[in-house]
Amino acid sequence: MISLGVRLTGGVCAAVAVLSITGPAKAAPPTHDKALRSALDAIVATGQAGATVEVRRDGGVWRATSGRARVDRPAPPPRDGRFRAGSVTKTFTATVVLQLVAEGRIGLDDPVEHWLPGLVKGGAADITVRHLLNHTSGLPDPTDALIDDQGLPRDRWRTWRLTELARLSNRLPRAPYPPGTHYAYSNNDYILLGLIIGKATGHSFRTEITRRVLTPLHLHGTVLPGADPRLPSPHADGYATVRRDGRDVVYDMTLLNPTMAASAGEIVSTTADLNRFFAALLGGRLVRPDLLAQMTAETGGLGVETTTLGCGIRIHGHGGGIPGYLTVAFTSTDTRRQVALSINRNKPDDPSPAIMTFLNAAFC
Repeated sequence: MISLGVRLTGGVCAAVAVLSITGPAKAAPPTHDKALRSALDAIVATGQAGATVEVRRDGGVWRATSGRARVDRPAPPPRDGRFRAGSVTKTFTATVVLQLVAEGRIGLDDPVEHWLPGLVKGGAADITVRHLLNHTSGLPDPTDALIDDQGLPRDRWRTWRLTELARLSNRLPRAPYPPGTHYAYSNNDYILLGLIIGKATGHSFRTEITRRVLTPLHLHGTVLPGADPRLPSPHADGYATVRRDGRDVVYDMTLLNPTMAASAGEIVSTTADLNRFFAALLGGRLVRPDLLAQMTAETGGLGVETTTLGCGIRIHGHGGGIPGYLTVAFTSTDTRRQVALSINRNKPDDPSPAIMTFLNAAFC
């Protein structure tokens, strides 16, 4: 099943990058291109329609695509194409929350009940903003109420309000352990953070992410589309293949109402913009140093994920899935290497092992 959040084999998580993206980039060495090309093609060979990637390594940039933008046409995905980045949105949401913490408008240890009284069934006085950021709230994930067991939206065109999404979790049992004691990924955590941003600022999370992150960084290919089901051009189409009456049926999932994901997974972006965002974030341009350190902690990180590759290099970033698309965006600890990869899905085969092979080729 494709969920609004993605956990990749090997614990692909993310967080630190000081890479400065200024001026024209140099081409990467040809031998590097060959290894990356082979690994990128292997991702598509798992049954995906296509893939688009930007790798920044030691001052060079390698951009490439593989496969098709549409399953019924031979044209490749556009290198500068837009895509739904799913749960990579969480890092944008977390960035705004931590900016508000730095401004004294939100406290990391503020009870959720203080900000959203009565919204969480059973109360949220023992759940803090920090618990939401690091997925230790114990609150259930409402994704199964939004996406069926074959990865299709249950109500593709519905416009969801954040409070409606939050209340979906109230129908499910909470974890049997106290908040702050166990990690359990939940999109509901970031739906609640979207609401808290609204309470603290008087503006929607979309407005605040745009004002505080997208505009200052000139991320012109990145938008929070709200209820608009269209994907801006250029783009590759995304698909979901399911079994119906003993045969495979392919659904074009390019158009959908992304409010089902909202502050947990709504964002549309490009590979270049995601690399630029993580470079700015992890280079200290968006979040105060002490808060960035908490964001990128090996355990209990706030809105980022971290893993160590087989060669010993630690990478930081976030992954994201939404019907039709799968995204990973990661940076090495020394900030000299970055990868932003978008897959426009087709078959439901798990591409995670092939993605990990690509990340090892890019970072090691």
